[in-house]
This record gives sequence, structure tokens and C-alpha cells, in this order.
Amino acid sequence: MHNRRNFIKQTSAAAIAGMFATNNANAFFSQSAQHAIGLQLFTFFDTIDKDVQGTLKQVATIGYKEIESAFSKKGGYYGMQPKAFASYLSSIGLSWVSHHVLGAPFKLPPGAKMPTGADGKRITIPPIRNLRDNMQELVDEVAGAGVQWLVCANTPINTLNDINASLEVLNKTGEACKKAGIGFAYHNHDAEFGEVEGKVPYQMMLEQLDAGNVKFELDIAWSIKGRANPVELFKQHPGRFPLWHLKDLDASRETILPLGGGTIDYKPIFAAATIAGMQHFFVEHDMPQDAYASIKESYAYLTNVVKV
Repeated sequence: MHNRRNFIKQTSAAAIAGMFATNNANAFFSQSAQHAIGLQLFTFFDTIDKDVQGTLKQVATIGYKEIESAFSKKGGYYGMQPKAFASYLSSIGLSWVSHHVLGAPFKLPPGAKMPTGADGKRITIPPIRNLRDNMQELVDEVAGAGVQWLVCANTPINTLNDINASLEVLNKTGEACKKAGIGFAYHNHDAEFGEVEGKVPYQMMLEQLDAGNVKFELDIAWSIKGRANPVELFKQHPGRFPLWHLKDLDASRETILPLGGGTIDYKPIFAAATIAGMQHFFVEHDMPQDAYASIKESYAYLTNVVKV
């Protein structure tokens, strides 16, 4: 399955080396009838750099209101300085809410090659900055552009040493973000819910990351693939999940699909939004064949089925 975690594990190393009840549910749906629908731009990783402004205009035309940015082959913020990127988004009715960064570099496995895009060509990108080595400049850039959240998209967790080193980086970043007046969160994949040397990385994060400084952006689908129950996570750790990622999966949990095209029912998950502390959510489909078709389908599902 072609997903962000596999992509980052390959590209970053190579680039660097070379209360939940019916009443509460009804209240949430009533209050959120005008909730802004967000999009994670990793959905357009294969194509956005060919026409950044044109892509963003089409995203706005579909009805999306909030943007979470990610890595760009152009470098920086889709080839722009942060304030210029924020200004352009605002000019077309989009709000830049959040930005994804890497926690620490990944080691490229022996014999591994750079992944290919939808066009079959090898992906080449500039070096990816990371929180371990570039934390303060990344925090300052995002805060200076008026972005509300910085999010760690991925970090090494293959060993307990990896996990402990990542926890240290994440806690330090949380402190820096708090000083800068922005929020900080960690975004999961399914791997965080598996055991590493007898420990579950996600549980270690919930226990050892400062709850006041580090929140979580729960990727709902990846958590389900990892055999977690999102609603139970919300109940066990209320208020710690202000950001969500939304995608769908087939029954095998191997193929990513637009919302409503797979097996995940988001209605009970959104019914638990209040206990989760949800503030923003972002549709994401990891490098689909037709990104526009995918985000239109997901938008229709959210507005017509979940009725956010």
C-alpha cells in the first residue's frame, strides 16, 4: 500500500543522505452544521507542484475551507515563503491551519530506491528538514505565518531507542510551540499501535508526552488498521485529539479509498467529536490516481452522509 509512512521512510533518508451519548452527538451535529472541511495537501503530492495556485483554486471551488500543508518537491511551502503561502491561501478563501513536518530522519533500508509517483517516474525532492535538527526554525516559520498548528507527520519508532529519542524531540517541540503561541500534535500511522520490543509506541506517547504541550492528530483509518478503536481512545484520553485525518479503507485494510467508498463508518466517530476535543479535520488520500475525483467524493460524503 502506497502511503505517507512508506513514502517518508524512503524519501527523507535518501534526501538527507544524498461522555459520549446520543444527546451529545445531536448537539455536536447541530453545532457543526457549518464546520469547515479541511484538506491535507499530501493528497496532491504527485501533482500540486506543477500548478500550485491552480490546484489550490480547484480545492477551494469544491468547497474546502481549511488547509494542512505537507512536503513539497519545490521545497519550502510549495515553492513559497511561509507568509506568501498564507497570503495566497487567504486570497482564495482558504485558511492555513496546520503544517506537517518530520520528527527525525529515517535510515534508508539497504537496496531501497526512491519511490515512484503516479506517472511512474522516480520522486526527487529537496532535503526534508526535521524537528530533531531544525526544530526552532520550523516552529518560527509556522508561527510567523499565523498557522495554528505544527504537526509531526512521522518519526522513527523501529526500536525502543528510536521511540525514546522521538519522545524527547516531541516534548521539546511541544515546549517550543507553546512559547511561540501555537499548538503541536503528533500524527499516527498504523505502526504506532503494534508492539516494539514488548511496548506499544502509541501508548508510550500517550503516557510520556506532556499532555499540556503535545496533542494528537488521530489518523482515524490508520488507527483502525492498527486495531485501535478511535472512540475508545477519545473516552480514555478526552480532549487530547483536536485534529483528525479522514480517509477510508477497504475490508482488507490495504487499499486507501475516498470517504464513503470503503468500510469505515464515520458517523459514530464524529458523534464522539466533543469528548475527543476535535477542532479541525482534514481529508487525506495518499497519492491517489485522481486526486480531484477523490476529494470531491470525500467532500460529498462529509456533507451528505455525516452532515458536518
